[in-house]
Amino acid sequence: LKRSVRSTQKILKKTFSISRSRWKTSIKKVEAAVANKDKEAANSALLAAISTIDKAASKGVYHKNNSARKVSRLTKAVNSID
Repeated sequence: LKRSVRSTQKILKKTFSISRSRWKTSIKKVEAAVANKDKEAANSALLAAISTIDKAASKGVYHKNNSARKVSRLTKAVNSID
């Protein structure tokens, strides 16, 4: 029983770390595009980031409100590009 619990925890830890890594990378891509004031790249990166963020929230890696807040702030940053 203990061994099965441990193996399940290992799988979850690996899955969560993969999701967290994707989350961070997608956010960094959007922020880099915003810093370069590249509207097209920022929009495409934002769409990919929203997908990644929503997937992480649905898996329970991050809370849904945290995800919604992050999406909102990224969208606001992309829309602020002239």
